[in-house]
Amino acid sequence: MLLLLPPSETKRDGGDGPPLRFGQLSFPDLEPVRTALLDDLVELSADREASRKALGLSPKQDAEIERNAALRSAPTLPAIDRYTGVLYDALDVGSLRGAAAARARQRLMVGSALFGLLRAGDPVPAYRLSAAAKLPGSVPLTARWRPALEPLLADLAARELVVDLRSGSYAALGRVSAAVRVDVLAEHPDGRRTAVSHFNKAHKGRLARALATTRAEPSDTASVATVARRAGMRVERDGDDLVVVVPA
Repeated sequence: MLLLLPPSETKRDGGDGPPLRFGQLSFPDLEPVRTALLDDLVELSADREASRKALGLSPKQDAEIERNAALRSAPTLPAIDRYTGVLYDALDVGSLRGAAAARARQRLMVGSALFGLLRAGDPVPAYRLSAAAKLPGSVPLTARWRPALEPLLADLAARELVVDLRSGSYAALGRVSAAVRVDVLAEHPDGRRTAVSHFNKAHKGRLARALATTRAEPSDTASVATVARRAGMRVERDGDDLVVVVPA
């Protein structure tokens, strides 16, 4: 089983790994797109106004532009330690030990607008590029990534169950039709259900932790649901997908 996580806008600073080397990343077939995007970001960082516009930043976020300027020389961290925020707080990989930690690092992957797809241990620098970014003079990120990502994801899904926890904009970079997708809905006292926004990430992080650490090897939606229920989550099947139901 593989768990496909979204990245986060917030990223941990620094690192103790050497500067980025594409040869150290998983999925080498993605290197041409990775290289082109990195070159675009470094070049863009020389123009602050253009960077702010393309990346959706305010002047108070100029440190993000400086991160991009240093992409070739900045220290690296394993991807699963680089990303921060609500989902990653709930996942809390740093608290795992022994076999549970090993299972998590084997199963977890991150979809990235800059790197396409990363395994948990892939060493990456801090950067700023969201799936919604519009780089100047460039085709959309979806058009750049889909031809490379979708065959790769299809191949992975043909060999292992993929649970896709990405948000819509990141899923659009490379769709995987065979994956188990997860939605989070809030149930109101009158029975109405509505989409969960911010806390969607926390519930997906909890689910990711349960799935990443289980000794079981889920092979379909039903077995994914079983693991989630054992972790105390209320889940329902929606065809081949899964719905996490939480109180409003």
